[in-house]
Amino acid sequence: MLGAIIGDIAGSVYEGNNVRTKAFGPLFHPQARYTDDTVCTVAVADALVNDRHPGQALKDWGRRYWENGGWGGMFAKWLKSDSLEPYSSYGNGAAMRVSPAGLLAQSEDDAIRAAHRVTEVTHNHIEGLKGAAATAVAIYLARQGESANDIGLAISDRFDYDLDMTPDEIRPTYQFDVTCQGTVPQALVCALTATDFEDAIRNAISIGGDSDTVAAIAGGVAEAMFGIPEDLSEQGWAYIPADMQVVLEALYRRAGAR
Repeated sequence: MLGAIIGDIAGSVYEGNNVRTKAFGPLFHPQARYTDDTVCTVAVADALVNDRHPGQALKDWGRRYWENGGWGGMFAKWLKSDSLEPYSSYGNGAAMRVSPAGLLAQSEDDAIRAAHRVTEVTHNHIEGLKGAAATAVAIYLARQGESANDIGLAISDRFDYDLDMTPDEIRPTYQFDVTCQGTVPQALVCALTATDFEDAIRNAISIGGDSDTVAAIAGGVAEAMFGIPEDLSEQGWAYIPADMQVVLEALYRRAGAR
């Protein structure tokens, strides 16, 4: 989903240089770029739209954009190998790439099944599967017009995540964390407490940590909640290569969305 990709692009310059304020310059820094988060999100979309093996789609796209860099250590080894076996990861990559599953889902259970399908090929640890499923369900519920409060209650009840916090409460002590359990609740809070799409991305970047991934997770949910302003949509779209645009267009057609 473009919301996740915009979050990735906007957060890309702050991953190793956190900014603990929402009042940073323009949403798109002059040095902003898409990262591995975008590549993997497109791969998941490709797998779902074209009924491909998710592991093979991830390998194909990851190798095509290998020089883009930013890969997690274990994921990079998996990408380079000939194996399609998972490696029990609970990294936040499970959640940052899963937004297409939430976009196409027809029910909560469908969102969970799709999330598991595209996640278990690498992140088959229970926390990895949980983080991806929670993100996909949040997107599905937002698409149904559920309120932020009701989405938060549903996610807390079903996945046992503590979402009773605000970005202002998270920001002072939050540290860099690449696990689902240390990223997904915070990212969901950033989306669910936002006033609009851009506010969600600014919330996510402002808490620090793994900024591009936190913002990618929040961005996918925020898109479903608020939509994306046309100017930001056009700017984000311009960052990604034509082959990725083709996949995203097919994804939105399948979802019946613009």
